Parts: sequence; C-alpha cells; structure tokens
Amino acid sequence: MQNRTLGTDLSVSAVGLGCMGFSHGYGLPTEAGETVTLLRRAVDLGYTFFDTAEVYGTQTDPHANETLVGQALAPVRDRVVLSTKFGLTFDFASGKTPLPIVPDSRPETIRRSVEGSLRRLGTDHIDLYFQHRIDPAVAPEEVAEVMADLIREGKITHWGISEANEDYLRRAHKVCPVTAVQNRYSMMARQYESLFPALEELEIGFVAFSPMANGFLTGQYGKGAAFDPRYDYRSSMPQFTDQAVDQNQALLTLLTTLAQEKGATPAQISLAWMLGKKPWIVPIPGTRKEARMAENAGAAQVALTPQEVAALDQALDAMSLSPVFGGTDLSAHAKEGDQ
Repeated sequence: MQNRTLGTDLSVSAVGLGCMGFSHGYGLPTEAGETVTLLRRAVDLGYTFFDTAEVYGTQTDPHANETLVGQALAPVRDRVVLSTKFGLTFDFASGKTPLPIVPDSRPETIRRSVEGSLRRLGTDHIDLYFQHRIDPAVAPEEVAEVMADLIREGKITHWGISEANEDYLRRAHKVCPVTAVQNRYSMMARQYESLFPALEELEIGFVAFSPMANGFLTGQYGKGAAFDPRYDYRSSMPQFTDQAVDQNQALLTLLTTLAQEKGATPAQISLAWMLGKKPWIVPIPGTRKEARMAENAGAAQVALTPQEVAALDQALDAMSLSPVFGGTDLSAHAKEGDQ
C-alpha cells in the first residue's frame, strides 16, 4: 500500500485500521487471540497505521483495546504508527446506547492517561496522540502546552484533535503544531469539508473515522438489518432504518454502478473518493474480518480521476440523504460515543 503524510512528516499507510470494533461498540468483542492474529495479518496486507483509544473497551475491562493492539503489534512496533486518544470517559452507568461521553482534558488527567496508554500499548512513545473530544472547560492553549511537554519528554511524537473545529484548531496549533484532526467523514457526512482550506494552510492532515458511514456504504445492509442493542451501536443509527435504505438508494446505486465500471466494490469506491479529494486524507475503516481488511486496503489501488471525484461530489450535492449517526447533529454527537 502507498503511504501518505499527515502534517509535515508523519508517514502512514494510505488506509489505516480503526481498531475500536475489536472490543467495543460493534457486537460481541472478538477473542484476544483472534484479535492478535487479525491485527498482525493487517500488517501483512500493508497497513502501518493503527488507531485505538484508552476508552475502547468493555465494562469489565474499559481499556481492553489498547492492551490488545499493543500485544498484537509488539513484534512489528518499529514498522507501525500507533495512534491513541485521551480526554473522555464513557458513562457505563447510564444504561444508554450509545453510551454518553464525559470530556476531561485537564492537564493532570492527560498525564495519567498518557502513562496508562504507554503501559497498555507496551511502548515507550505514542506516534499520534489525539484529544478525543474538545473539553469546553479547558482552553486549547492549555491542552497544547501539555502536548508540547509530552513531545519534549519523548512520550509522544505528534498530536491531534478529534472532532476539531477551526477556531479551536488554530488556537491549539499556535502553541504546539497539530499533525492531524480525526473527524467523522464519509459520502454521507461531509460537514467537515469546510475545514479543508484551514488544514491545507496549516499543513494538518485529516484522519477520517466512519468513512463508510459505519458500514452502510458497503452496500451489505438492506432493509431488515438487525443489530443487538446490547452490544452494537448500529442498532440506534438512523442510516440503517428501512426508511433510510429507501432514501439512500440512489447513492447505493451510484456506488454499485461505478464499482462495476472500475472492477471494484462499493466500499472501495467510497474510500477511493475521499482518497482522491486530498493527498492528506487518510480513512481508518474498522473491520474484524480479514477479507474486509484486504478489500479496504485495495481501495488505495482504485484510481478515480479528478473529474470522477468532482462528478461524485456533484451527484452527492443533489441527493437528499438520510441522517447518519453523528453526521448532521453535531451538538448531539458531542454527547455520544465514537464509531
């Protein structure tokens, strides 16, 4: 797989792997041994960029994901880029799905978080350390000062902000240069395209989570798709309702048609579209199936011309698509879990 550069110097695979689903939010967690095998297989498929967070876990083991990722990638640590996150906790006691989140980016919390993440990942440094959500009680300058300290101490080498807005990003970047934002982005959630000019100006990369609208754009989920609400966030996502399937049919047809022309899959077209938008966009789709990992990696080989990308944009602009989880109501999303 080709590489892309986030910020000024962080080289990562063009498609990364979002690791959340191995332990949190998308059905029952995989067995530890199976997760290790799959993550190591991802390296063989060309992935060098792996994204996790301190809160990706279970009620019995809230930090399970970092431990699994660290264990799996330990033998190839010098060949991969590890990304993890700080700054929020899940409210497991709420009993709600998705779990409500509580932001906390106080300096003392960040200090505890980075030590815990380093220990669980089994590494002496984190390659890309994201503020998981903006904490309205802590100024961006204060967070950035802590990041600068951690870089000087060698505990992290780069940092970023998830669900960043332009004002917060600019203020933080002045104190300690930001390498990447990690925001929701897909054909069905394009609100952050307004941030692109600032990212280009500041030389900040864009890591796209939920790049296939939580799997909807794979075309694998039609009417009647059922997800266990006890374990799977998709049970409450608006794009998976029968009404949404009908409303989004034009998009699914467009993806299928272009996929057939390109000898690709709808999932690969949805990823190739964003890869064709900017050279500093890196999607991080998540999957627990080796075949899907290979399929997603293959999206980097699907070439869309600028004219084809522009035509897709024009078609999307003309469509009335259903809401997606977190894609249209940002105030609500600030209180919800990550996908």
